[in-house]
Amino acid sequence: MIVVTGATGRLGRLVVDGLLEKVPADRIAAAVRNPGKAADLAALGVEIREADYERPETLERAFSPGDTVLLISGDAVGRRAGQHRAVVDAARAAGVARIVYTSVLHADTTPLALAADHRDTEEHVRASGIPFTFLRNGWYTEVYAASVLQGVEHGAILGAAGDGRVASASRADYAAAAVAVLTGEEDGDRVYELSGDTAWSLPELADETSALSGRPVVYKNLPQADFRRALLDAGLPEPAATLFAGIDVDIAGGALSHTPGELSALIGRPTTPLRESLAAILKES
Repeated sequence: MIVVTGATGRLGRLVVDGLLEKVPADRIAAAVRNPGKAADLAALGVEIREADYERPETLERAFSPGDTVLLISGDAVGRRAGQHRAVVDAARAAGVARIVYTSVLHADTTPLALAADHRDTEEHVRASGIPFTFLRNGWYTEVYAASVLQGVEHGAILGAAGDGRVASASRADYAAAAVAVLTGEEDGDRVYELSGDTAWSLPELADETSALSGRPVVYKNLPQADFRRALLDAGLPEPAATLFAGIDVDIAGGALSHTPGELSALIGRPTTPLRESLAAILKES
């Protein structure tokens, strides 16, 4: 079985949809926190397994010998390392064949604060002895959806990244990479550094947003403290505001600009261009 954790999340559902195009539904298991939210997947023939990262007793029943497990990283920054450890421990106890983990670009060397949880998870997977594949995902273009929509409404996209560049790709691109690995022949342990084919800057993001929306949108670069304050004023919790303001400073230093081309090679096509992703964001708004 191919087991997808977090299968009702935005990335997980795209992965399951992609798997259904390549393998029979009865080879796919959706491991989810709330099985009731996966009724549509069950109707398609996908096996539903309860798996709550915070409840280890559910993880003990979520995996079977020989499974290939896609561990989609949780979103509780600061707590997810412990959550991931529980998943890995349960997978090892069950005798799974491989763990595929969604990590972050250059997890072992990046200055990004959110990478600490990913480094911890990667180390725990390595120590478990389970064969692994690390999908070190770069930035998702959809991360900027709120900024783009606010830019259209207010005429400005705020940040602290200066002219730093972001080699983003769409969520669908990263899902396609996971599907390729889960349905391919992986031999030994493997690490993929995944990012978009073309890096862009926040001023370019504002220009593209303006061109697509037909409304003037500019980029306003702020000192880190001022950007953090703007995020707080927009309603972000203090930890998130601090995290994202710090990420912008890291972007200015080039932390998310790398374009090794491994993502497009893995999925067999170019990654989704920025303009195409922005058009989809604006269309859905």
